[in-house]
Amino acid sequence: MIKAKPYTLDEALAVAPETRCLRVGRGIVGAAPDLFREHVGQGPALVVGDVNTFPAAGHAVMEAFQAAGLPVLEPFIFRERDLHADVVYSEQLESALRGNTACLVAVGSGCLNDICKYASHLVQRRYMCVATAASMDGYTSYGAAMTLKGGKQTLVCPAPVAVLADVDIIRAAPGEMNSWGYADLLAKVPAGADWILADALGTEPIHQMGWDIVQGRLRELLDDPVGVRNRAPDAIGKLIEALLMGGFAMQVSRSTRAASGAEHLFSHTWEMQNHTHNGQMPSHGFKVAVGTMAASALYESLLRKPIEQLDVEACCATWPDLQSLMDRARTLFDGHPAIMEIVNRELSVKYCDRAQLAVQLSLVKRIWPELRNQLREQLPPMETLRHMLVQAGAPTAPEHIGITRERLRRTYWQASFIRRRITVLDLALRTGFLEDCLDEIFGAGGVWPSGAK
Repeated sequence: MIKAKPYTLDEALAVAPETRCLRVGRGIVGAAPDLFREHVGQGPALVVGDVNTFPAAGHAVMEAFQAAGLPVLEPFIFRERDLHADVVYSEQLESALRGNTACLVAVGSGCLNDICKYASHLVQRRYMCVATAASMDGYTSYGAAMTLKGGKQTLVCPAPVAVLADVDIIRAAPGEMNSWGYADLLAKVPAGADWILADALGTEPIHQMGWDIVQGRLRELLDDPVGVRNRAPDAIGKLIEALLMGGFAMQVSRSTRAASGAEHLFSHTWEMQNHTHNGQMPSHGFKVAVGTMAASALYESLLRKPIEQLDVEACCATWPDLQSLMDRARTLFDGHPAIMEIVNRELSVKYCDRAQLAVQLSLVKRIWPELRNQLREQLPPMETLRHMLVQAGAPTAPEHIGITRERLRRTYWQASFIRRRITVLDLALRTGFLEDCLDEIFGAGGVWPSGAK
């Protein structure tokens, strides 16, 4: 395992290049104007919420600004029941900011924060966020995961300059939102394995500070899934802390690599396909939970393969050219134009020809015994991860979010095409073991036997 220095939340905040103030505590929503005045400006403020977050915390934020004498505009409330992080909504906010000097106060969680983050970037103004759920790690992240022209992309934009997280408000978040966040946090375990892999192959070296901030205390901060499910104050406080740390790691490394790997590619694939279950789009966190199980299943199968005995010449002889892979992707995605636009861009960057593949596989073959040990040290058994997700109230099987096993098997291929990032999907594909691994995972005695539930 790559050694990691444990960081406290204050230490992580101190090295974050964009977020300058963080306030976490109980009953502190009234401090929002102080954070705004000190770190954003003298106003006016434009408080942004939706039909859920404004009643939960937006009214209190508005009252606090009015009591503090800070100028505040009429709030901007998104009325959509299925609000998602689409550039269209950021452009609506951009229009609302034209002709004034207001700065945004985002009152919400993942989607709403990303919408405000990107809108603030469009007008080149600072903003702050009042968190309403411990549902994801994007509050303090560099960049916003947005839908643009039908495709899911991470758009470059700065994190909020200040974040306020009132634990009492977050504990009261509806439904399973805090379980979503726990799943997003647990995903950093296999994501760390993917970063170890990419570092070993020389494609994306580990940023030591980013690694330390996420991985240094990860096991400690994951140790109370039952408390998260039961909304215990201490457990929710630790969850908030861990998710904010993930965002700071992305700030310092200028990349999402510190917090995501193959497991997020499963989620992104389903998001780009507008997957719904029981009439609703499953949460990002719950899609990532299933992606975590899928990535872990692939790792467990691949780590049993004798890659140190790999026939490099045979692998290279059967390696398809770029056009053949593009054609495969087009078939898998039914020629979806927005998705294929992303595939064409990302796969063109990631693709290696046979000569490059020979160099890479020769390296993998040589270092495999040591690399395999590092990966095994990073990855707990899949059953352990499954148990933690169950305790936190998160899904662990594709059927839980309306994905059939046949579709999940297809997603292993699809997910390998949508990002240039090297993950376990690429190692399995380039070594020629992907189909063998999938036969194990979906075969009799596998994790998800086809035809069984």
